[in-house]
Amino acid sequence: MRRKIIRIDEAKCNGCGKCAAACAEGAIAMVDGKARLVSDVYCDGLGACIGGCPVDAIAIEEREAAVFDPKAAEHHLSRERTPAPSAHRHGDGVFACPGSAARSLPAPVAPGPDHTPVQSRLRNWPVQLHLVPLSAPYLQGARLLVSADCVPFALPGFHAELLAGRVLLVGCPKLDDTDPYLEKLTSLFQANDIQSVEVATMEVPCCHGLVQVVRQAIAASGKAVPLSLIQVSIQGRIRERAGAPPPAAGPELV
Repeated sequence: MRRKIIRIDEAKCNGCGKCAAACAEGAIAMVDGKARLVSDVYCDGLGACIGGCPVDAIAIEEREAAVFDPKAAEHHLSRERTPAPSAHRHGDGVFACPGSAARSLPAPVAPGPDHTPVQSRLRNWPVQLHLVPLSAPYLQGARLLVSADCVPFALPGFHAELLAGRVLLVGCPKLDDTDPYLEKLTSLFQANDIQSVEVATMEVPCCHGLVQVVRQAIAASGKAVPLSLIQVSIQGRIRERAGAPPPAAGPELV
């Protein structure tokens, strides 16, 4: 049918994410730093996203489009966006803050402590497990590194030794409710062709809960995903490695 629906000018879009935050139906996602219309059926055509755009990159047009389906939009929101402390509410909808929009990152180089160039190995955003959308483009064919959130602080060579060539997901099995982690990881494995998973934990006993969650999620997904384990000491050394070795590193994400 022919109806009113939004049009996004990607050439003008500056990636601020205000339109995604203003859309209660989740019709807009941030992909590679640009706003994208996820699906016609999620857009009600009312234009709540327009007013917040600082560069006039969004307009309403009339064209052939699928009928707006509020039930599909509601299901999309419940599947893709897990409410978190930083989330905002608009009416009955829940949407994540613009800073949690999924994006692949370039390879920034910054001066290190001795002023020599140091390259970041982080290639995906967000990294917190609760916030990563199941449809994030960087998940397809990914080699995952599921890390307890203390590991990057304890291990000096975290970027070079563990993160290179991997998609990072971070969580805390002691302070967080792990039931949503189990559900999220199960759906993530089912929805994406994950090549391998490495779980990095600290040597403290409470960290082992993250290993259990990943194992249960792989089993529940029905996928045969190679799993390897890395344990880091409080003194900042890799204390133990176990399980299937990861595949050879492929090209960096861009």
